[in-house]
Amino acid sequence: MSDLGDIKIFSDLDQGSLSELQEEVKDIDYGAGEIIFQEGAPSFGFYMINKGLVKLVKRTLRGKKQILKLVGPGEYIGETTLFDKGTHIAFAKTLTEAEVGFIERGNFFYFLEKHPEIVFRFFSKMSEELKAFQSKLAERSYNSSKERLARFILRLGQEGIELSRSELAELAGVSSKTAIRTLGELEDRGFIKMRDRKIDILDEDSIAELAASFPINLDKHLII
Repeated sequence: MSDLGDIKIFSDLDQGSLSELQEEVKDIDYGAGEIIFQEGAPSFGFYMINKGLVKLVKRTLRGKKQILKLVGPGEYIGETTLFDKGTHIAFAKTLTEAEVGFIERGNFFYFLEKHPEIVFRFFSKMSEELKAFQSKLAERSYNSSKERLARFILRLGQEGIELSRSELAELAGVSSKTAIRTLGELEDRGFIKMRDRKIDILDEDSIAELAASFPINLDKHLII
């Protein structure tokens, strides 16, 4: 069951308004590794993460993948096509079992007409993410692979999130070969310990010193 009060853009709504919106939400349960929506598919609304962890992934023409962001409870996906009625530019896939609330576009717009203040919060959140994506793009130009990987190792470790080596590479925007080599080097130096998908941080200060700084402070369950 969705708790819309946990979604940042709805957090100031009174209980009556939340209950009204809740009637328009369809809750869907997904297993780990399931597709929520495909790249290129038409968009009919947007999805709120109630439980679990979801990755938003862009494929290149050559079949390579880039994880655009990881989202957990209180975050949402699919909002970038909400207003232009376009197709999804990336696909969304669960990393863990997840519960996702879906709101159809027309029903949501009808609700916005009665609660226009949400529009400003909605665009404020989108603006924050846009600045984060711009910072990540600049990071790929100015920071080394090791610095970028260290930033994500630190953040994932703090949140207790487990990714495969290839997923970590896709998130940091480096090749799998580079990620494996760098992780091996950090393990040899005693900074981390690899256990299957889990990375144990043994020397957080050294990882933090290596990590590229990121100018945008994102919410707890949003990793870009």
